[in-house]
Amino acid sequence: MGGERDRRDGGDRSLVRWARALLAGGVALGLAACGVERALTSRVGNALADGGAVYASDDAAELVGGASPFSLKLLEGLSRESPRDRGPLLALARGYTEYAYAYVEQPADFAAARAAGAGARERARALYLRARDYGLQGLELARPGFGRRLAADPEHALGSLGRADVPLAFWTAAAWGAAVALGRDDAELLGALPGVRLLAARALELDERYDAGALELLNASLSMTEPVPEPLRIARARQHLERALALSHGRLAAPYVVFAESVSLPTGNRAEFDRLITAALSVDPDALSEHRLANAAFRRRAYWLRARSDELFGSQQTALPQPPEDPPGASLAAAGAPAAPRAAQRLGDIP
Repeated sequence: MGGERDRRDGGDRSLVRWARALLAGGVALGLAACGVERALTSRVGNALADGGAVYASDDAAELVGGASPFSLKLLEGLSRESPRDRGPLLALARGYTEYAYAYVEQPADFAAARAAGAGARERARALYLRARDYGLQGLELARPGFGRRLAADPEHALGSLGRADVPLAFWTAAAWGAAVALGRDDAELLGALPGVRLLAARALELDERYDAGALELLNASLSMTEPVPEPLRIARARQHLERALALSHGRLAAPYVVFAESVSLPTGNRAEFDRLITAALSVDPDALSEHRLANAAFRRRAYWLRARSDELFGSQQTALPQPPEDPPGASLAAAGAPAAPRAAQRLGDIP
């Protein structure tokens, strides 16, 4: 065990040395000798942290998927070198969450054999928990013990958050909630769910417009886990969804897909499910360049759900269907996406 850790840490250190060497020629000349190492680490870390936006706007899903593990491991090494820098921690929380969903959990859902997908879903849960831990680490830089206090005294813990904490709060709650969804047999994870809901709600209170309504969407999903009567859960989720659609101006596929899968399917509302999936497929993946990759991923899931809708509603169970015929990197346009001049911006607009 110790040898394995030494090899891993050594690999991380070598990545940091490689990154330093890469930038040393262009940056070190303007720095005082005593601050060279710290400045280089910070510059490389911030550059890689900002790279998440580059990945998100890229439509080459396979290229992003192949590059992500290296970037994430490099960021981990840099974060250890500069532990007081929140930039790399935010990038790690976001990066591991997005990678776990797009390249581990979703392909597991598409897997032909449920047994084959089980191991991948366990791996996805581990990645989500890693993302959560990086998010909590970032939040705790200014407020030590935040995670512990969130469970013991949530009102006080959440009251200490400000608008600048919203990105970290969002990705921490998103990763944590995703891990809970994949670990419903884990009593400790389930016990943390109330705190996750409160964290997401506080972030929404601080900045509902963050990332084109992402917090409304997250709160819509978490609303379906509340210990209240089902009609109330659905009403709250629908309210969040309406707002998410308004904030994104109907240019994101995620709100339609999440609502169809988390509300319409479990409640057996086939007509609503079909309308939402059709609306998701009408979204132009290039409408918001910074969400190009996410739109492609959620439209792909919409195709998969539409192709299996008879099976899903025929059994009234949410068991995983068979995989899509096209490989994960196949072009969505080639699958015949319906064209539309604009996507619906409210549920009432969906034809």
